[in-house]
Amino acid sequence: MKQVVQNYKSGELTVLDVPVPGCKPGGVLVRSAFSLISTGTELMKVSEAGMSMLGKARSRPDQVAKVMQSVATNGLPATYSKVMGKLDSYTPLGYSLCGVVEQVGSGIDDVKVGDLVACAGNEHALHAELNWVPKNLYSRVPDGLEPRHAAFGTVGSIAMQGVRQGEPQLGEVALVIGLGLIGQLVVQLLAASGVRVVGVDPDPARCELAERLGAEACGDPESAAVEAAVAELTGGHGVDQVYLAAGGGSNQPVELAARLARDRGRVVDIGKCRLDLPWNAYYEKELDVRFSRSYGPGRYDPAYELEGRDYPIGYVRWTERRNLACFLDLLSRGSVDVEPLISHIADFDDAVETYRRLKDGDLKAVAVLFRYPEGDAGEAVAPAVAVPTVKRTGGASSTQARAAGKPVRLAFVGAGNYATSMLLPHLAGREGVELSTVVTTTALSAANAQRKFGFTEATTDLDAVLDDRSIDAVFVVTRHSSHAELTQRALLAGKAVFVEKPLALTEDELAGVLAAVEKSGNDRLQVGFNRRFAPLLQEARQRFGARTGPASLRYLVNAGRLQHGSWYLQQGTEGSRFAGEGGHFIDTASWLLGADPVSVYAVATAGADDLQVVLRYPDGSTATISYVTTGAPGFPKETLDLVADGKVLRLDDFVRASVHGGKRWVSSRLPKARDKGQNAELAAFVKAVRTGGPMPVPLESLVATTAATLAVPAGLAAGVPVTLAGAR
Repeated sequence: MKQVVQNYKSGELTVLDVPVPGCKPGGVLVRSAFSLISTGTELMKVSEAGMSMLGKARSRPDQVAKVMQSVATNGLPATYSKVMGKLDSYTPLGYSLCGVVEQVGSGIDDVKVGDLVACAGNEHALHAELNWVPKNLYSRVPDGLEPRHAAFGTVGSIAMQGVRQGEPQLGEVALVIGLGLIGQLVVQLLAASGVRVVGVDPDPARCELAERLGAEACGDPESAAVEAAVAELTGGHGVDQVYLAAGGGSNQPVELAARLARDRGRVVDIGKCRLDLPWNAYYEKELDVRFSRSYGPGRYDPAYELEGRDYPIGYVRWTERRNLACFLDLLSRGSVDVEPLISHIADFDDAVETYRRLKDGDLKAVAVLFRYPEGDAGEAVAPAVAVPTVKRTGGASSTQARAAGKPVRLAFVGAGNYATSMLLPHLAGREGVELSTVVTTTALSAANAQRKFGFTEATTDLDAVLDDRSIDAVFVVTRHSSHAELTQRALLAGKAVFVEKPLALTEDELAGVLAAVEKSGNDRLQVGFNRRFAPLLQEARQRFGARTGPASLRYLVNAGRLQHGSWYLQQGTEGSRFAGEGGHFIDTASWLLGADPVSVYAVATAGADDLQVVLRYPDGSTATISYVTTGAPGFPKETLDLVADGKVLRLDDFVRASVHGGKRWVSSRLPKARDKGQNAELAAFVKAVRTGGPMPVPLESLVATTAATLAVPAGLAAGVPVTLAGAR
């Protein structure tokens, strides 16, 4: 299928061939009929992509701050590689469309195949021929409503949420500053609510349009006519509400709002405009400044948007989905009219030229729609990735050496940040390796990975990969909740498996993986515990030498706070943060101590996510892992000390290492980048697959590390050490 994408680094905008998205549970696959270009938000994004790197940095100081923090934590080379990788990727455009339901995922019963729906979301209602849309981001279109009108559903919801924040009352007077697409809809919604509206915009054509659609008077912000109209309609008191629907870098809108609002009036920010509030003006009138967050309650909440968890109507009357349905209803009853807003309808194949004309000013428009060709009934639709059925092969993959010169063919399931920044760069172009297929649930991420790393094929069809006998190994680099199931399926299909940590989030999931190993006879498994492969730590261990007595190990992990919205915070589905990361540090400790732990004791700091995990080993050695989130961001992320036999091994964040005792050793120079072992780990895995030799880490050790990680919450609950008896 085709999708409009843009490369944020180069500014290139194109219509790209990408795989058809899979129809996952909890949503529907929609074939687009019309999608709406946001002439504000999207053109701002398109313009930013055309800036120099300095210009991009100036336009996004929030992102620059994140980059600087990453440099302090991960070093300049790793940060540069990650940032350039993200910039040099195609990103989607679009967030408002109308289309026909093509396929219904499990758990959906409110629409059926063939229904017309309006869809929302900058990850789900894209300018693409097909989109997978979760339940709370679509609404059935009322009978008789034109599809091109229903495509306004998302921007209508944005305008509606802004109006709701203003709490308009019958007979009040409102000022709408900015009469672009959102502003025109705000004018109509206010007029439909019994509010008298004055509009402000420097474009006379937009002012005239707003007056036709219900505004009492409109004019240029510099015009005395606007102030005169406000004085006449309000008896000189000022407007009850001001809606900021303008963009740009001028502070004029907020200054005008203060001048024309009444005492204790409400100012609602809907657009992205400069907000240097003149303190005296806002203080003296005690103005109530409010922000409108996109489509309404539920926006940016993964539990609502992705998992379909609705908010009780008694507590949250208007969610983003209810706003969407309400706006469609107003359209169908004629209370709002979007037909006059449509300046141009372009064929989807002309998308690139349409954006160029908009950017260059050749096409002056309030609203532009893409019209899609009717779908080909014979086009294949990818099945859901998360399918509960398991293929059984009845046998293991061969452990025999491969034919000389035959490359190891790899498939990746998942192509997120970690896969594309820490794994694939080490595999692309590696001698004896062929990147065969990349599988993702979103079409664009697969296409990006194929373009950047040279995969032969990009798809959303996991079954096809598991059925492909020519593929030797499968990398599972998806979200944590899917690791165990995907690992089981790949093992049962006879593939060697590299799964990023964690292997499992529960004891039942771990038991399921072991059952798949037993059933298939296939134990060709590696978990992404890469730190034991780090060259600096490898050399330090060698310098430390053999032990004769028990050791004491201390591992401080300065994990830091997670950013708001991180999927790591979705503990209900993705497990705790330590469940996802803790295996790294337990595996490193066990490797240094040369054994698997026999017990785990864990305590947590009151009121924080900080953990102290004490591991005991068969020879009396102990390892204490301090996993903290409350430390200073500038302090090194990982520091480790190993003490035994009068010697001390010290590791400082994979930048410097030293061994004290006998002959002192200190790593000779600072490395160019923190090498945490991914390259060596991947080399060892590929060699094992190619030669049929043993996996880099014994299965027993992988299971023991996973069991110890899973024992931490049990230890926290019990308050006593948890014995790991029976761990393989």
